Amino acid sequence: MQLIKSGKDRTVTGRPGPSSGWRRRLRILLNAVVFLFLCGLSIWLAVLITPMQTVEAAGQTVQVGAASPRLSGSGPGEVDLFGQTIETRPQFSGPIRPRLKLTHITLNAQVSQFARDGDHGTLQLSARLTGGWRRYLLWETLIAAGFAALLIAAATGWQRRPGGTKVKVLAAGVLCVLGANSVCVYLLASSTPKVLKRVDSVEDLVGRAPSSPVRPARGPVLDDVNAVVIGDSTAAAMGNPLVDDPEALDRACKRSRDSYAVYLAQTNRWNVLNLACSGATVAAGVLDVQNVGDQVAPPQLAVAQRAMKASVVIVSIGANDVRWAELTKLCLAAKACDDRASTAYYQQRLDAFAKDYYDLLGQLKQLPQHPTVLVNQYYDPFGDDAGCLKPQGVDQRMADALRGRLADMNALLDKGARAFGYRSVPQHFSGHGLCSERPFVQGTGAEAPLHPTAAGELAIALADQQALTSSAPQAAPASPNP
Repeated sequence: MQLIKSGKDRTVTGRPGPSSGWRRRLRILLNAVVFLFLCGLSIWLAVLITPMQTVEAAGQTVQVGAASPRLSGSGPGEVDLFGQTIETRPQFSGPIRPRLKLTHITLNAQVSQFARDGDHGTLQLSARLTGGWRRYLLWETLIAAGFAALLIAAATGWQRRPGGTKVKVLAAGVLCVLGANSVCVYLLASSTPKVLKRVDSVEDLVGRAPSSPVRPARGPVLDDVNAVVIGDSTAAAMGNPLVDDPEALDRACKRSRDSYAVYLAQTNRWNVLNLACSGATVAAGVLDVQNVGDQVAPPQLAVAQRAMKASVVIVSIGANDVRWAELTKLCLAAKACDDRASTAYYQQRLDAFAKDYYDLLGQLKQLPQHPTVLVNQYYDPFGDDAGCLKPQGVDQRMADALRGRLADMNALLDKGARAFGYRSVPQHFSGHGLCSERPFVQGTGAEAPLHPTAAGELAIALADQQALTSSAPQAAPASPNP
């Protein structure tokens, strides 16, 4: 049969030729790919914007949601502990896994349990978590279906198709999303509720065994102590003159008569017990013994418990836990201030500190006198001008990078304090940075570089005093004269 072309690749009968058939199949394939992409995009967007579900048990408030979808078939979920994203110890099946955010914590008899009510028995937070997870998935499915309808409607609206065809495509898209959710969540992640039912504590999630409660140190009760300060070299006022008549441990810990503890004592006519020690961390210093030269400092919290009438406890901790001094030296020596390696290392240190910090805050909650607890944030030692550091190879970009690291740690300190109902106290050295005319921090050649001077310690005391006398959010305190 002789073929006569009518247009391109058409026979005399008007039937499409081979080239037209391939184009049609290619168009169908491309439409299918776009269709599946829009379905997947709908699910991804739904996971991002679906509000987390709040559950409560025995005074604990936890939000339940989903982490960003992953391509792997199984893996850990996520726990938001004071702003730090920590992988869970339990493993979950499926690409969509739970994300839990602790927003309010009230501990009673045991630090490790955040689901216990002494008057009404044990309330299983695990059951609440499971219910919250199911509610979240219901909302996520509905929102994903809505996204699919919008995206596919927009895509089909651009094409010249009959209305009935558009409705069919739209319905197919919604059914595709519902089916994908059923596979990703209800089938592949069917074990998630069973895993959540075994969760009764933070340690179950993040995989850290709770430390034993710190027992009071031996010795007489310190009935005359009104306030206690625990923490590191910032609270000890390292680099300033030592306390009067220092004992061996005072010398080893570098405790100064110019510490903010002394200023608070003078202002309020208090007897303030300053237990802070240079180099202290939560694990080695506050909750356990600390080796300081040839001295062994007892756990600060153990000694603090002897002050059974103290109505205030002030905490200054965290810089040694995240190894702030090491990161600063690395930044100055190797110019590695915000590279990927140092950033990853710092994130790991923050994650570890978040767990220890939770432990400390929980144990403070167990103090029988229920004192007011202040958690001091850290000051910015550089300010807006780092010009005096140029001879040492430090520019403003490096100083800004270190300031960003400090902000991350302060955010963790703030969220943890607020979660436990404590007061978080920001510190402002505005106008008195290292390169200012009257710096509140010691210079790079001093015994304790970047630590507060006597004026800096006074500024911290003013911020704490304002926090103690006002329940309103604290504004920046006035800058004291040195």
